[in-house]
Amino acid sequence: MSARIDKVVIPGVFSLDGQDFDVENNVWLVGDDDEVLVIDAPHDAAPIVEAIGGRKVVAIVLTHGHNDHITAAPALREATGAPIWFNSADRMLWDMTHADSEPDRDLQPGTRFTVAGTRIVALHTPGHSPGSTCLHAADLNTVFTGDTLFCGGPGATGRSFSDHPTILNSIRSQLFSLHGDTVVRTGHGDDTTIAAELRTVG
Repeated sequence: MSARIDKVVIPGVFSLDGQDFDVENNVWLVGDDDEVLVIDAPHDAAPIVEAIGGRKVVAIVLTHGHNDHITAAPALREATGAPIWFNSADRMLWDMTHADSEPDRDLQPGTRFTVAGTRIVALHTPGHSPGSTCLHAADLNTVFTGDTLFCGGPGATGRSFSDHPTILNSIRSQLFSLHGDTVVRTGHGDDTTIAAELRTVG
């Protein structure tokens, strides 16, 4: 029996260039009744802990370093005892939010996790940020894309440390090599598929 995927939507604030914007973030929980892996930790740890429901957390994996994806990570680590995995190329973004704390482990291309008998593999997809990372769960026919790929196209690149040609290259080289019916579970908003976004991004 493979793992199941649960989604928690958490409202909060995203800070950009000194301005705050209301935003809703998707948190993804992959696991079974005994253990779970958490993807992203925005805004408030409490609803994530509630969704975990006392299960063992094998890892807290952060797709990138923008504050609306990592704000609750230290609190979630304290509540669960699980290590925070984070790509060190985004360390400057981490330090903007958590100057007095550190992630536990470096999330690198090809890093593999196993939860509830299901393997998840990290894909480095820079562009939205230098360390942006997607997580491919082939057994679940799913890729978790953070802010790299959305329903309707690539993530935004109009901010510091982002680059539009780089994100397009990441999507085309890393994500569009996946099967077309792979479900894309994003950091914000609705799911899509690789096939649908091939028509959008080209």
